[in-house]
Amino acid sequence: MLRRQWVSKGIRIFAVSVLFALGFAAQAAPAIIPAPPQLAAEGYLLIDAVTGAPLVEFNANQRLPPASLTKIMTSYVAAKEIERGTISLDDQVAVSIKAWRMEGSRMFIQEGTQVRLEDILRGIIVQSGNDASVALAEHVAGSEEAFADVMNQYAKRLGMTDTHFVNATGLPDENHYTTANDLAKLTVALINQLPEHYKIYSEKYFTYNEIRQPNRNRLLMRDSSVDGVKTGYTEAAGYCLVASEVRGEMRLLSVVMGASSQEGRAMESQKLLSYGFRYFETAHLYRADEALRQVRVWGGQHQSVKLGLTADVVMTIPKGVRDEIQAVTQINNEIHAPVEKGDELGSLTISVPDKDAISVPLAALNGVQEAGFFARIWDSILLFFVSISGGDPLEYQS
Repeated sequence: MLRRQWVSKGIRIFAVSVLFALGFAAQAAPAIIPAPPQLAAEGYLLIDAVTGAPLVEFNANQRLPPASLTKIMTSYVAAKEIERGTISLDDQVAVSIKAWRMEGSRMFIQEGTQVRLEDILRGIIVQSGNDASVALAEHVAGSEEAFADVMNQYAKRLGMTDTHFVNATGLPDENHYTTANDLAKLTVALINQLPEHYKIYSEKYFTYNEIRQPNRNRLLMRDSSVDGVKTGYTEAAGYCLVASEVRGEMRLLSVVMGASSQEGRAMESQKLLSYGFRYFETAHLYRADEALRQVRVWGGQHQSVKLGLTADVVMTIPKGVRDEIQAVTQINNEIHAPVEKGDELGSLTISVPDKDAISVPLAALNGVQEAGFFARIWDSILLFFVSISGGDPLEYQS
């Protein structure tokens, strides 16, 4: 289905249906979405990790103690430093007295020994070892204090504007805080930038020094579509959990801070994830470099150019509204050669019920070089007659 109309200022507008030619259901009933669950927690957030769209939030920007959720950043820094080549998974990490004496959850490394860095990472991620976290911090930066400064620099790069770290473990300190929103930013970066490193977060057990410990994320044991992320607990922070689950093309990320128990943080996280998957979907509307239109080029060695998008268009939408999505393309009138690949020659505006419309550039997917003198003259004559006859210069083919 394609509807056309003339507009002013040299721009042509086309209204088109999208999503595999499903068409536009003008009389369709709006999606019915119940109120989001209210959790017994100090702060929480649910986002679509693909689009970044928030689905549920409560006190998501309130600064709270993160406990061992801190170790998401600890491992992120280590993985980025491995990526930079400053450290290696094969490094032997020296265990200091300070690391050995750390209280709380432990990997049970021994003072005076050396431990392979890859094992240290599993001790941090799977076993939530405070001793492993300090040993890593000292290996990377010389001291835990210097490592915390590196953590804060990475946090700044990621736009974590309400976060400040003073240690690598998450042990209580009034100057050590973050938010559910900032933790979501960090975790999305971890998943997208470091996919091989992120796989460690799905491991259910790790054995070191003949001591086998389970991952404290109970959702890993209950649901095979959950592949992370991290738990945390201190008396000041309460019970915390960042969880990620994938179903099909949709990945949801939940952050729960300040729950009342281990089981409570798992149950509250499940409520968020179940709500998101039940009532929303990640819609891949258009793919990058997919030709959406082919229009006339005047004075070129080729008579047409393909138009499309330079990046995927993905939106989080309520389930049941796919048929109501509308798209409108605006295309510049009288496109003349030369055209370079990537030139913006129009725009695509997508409207979803009860959401703000988005507009993205339509770009040339191929270049068209200028034709020779006589061919350009001939096209000028054709264009003149097309214009006076009221034809469509974008659609006319000689």
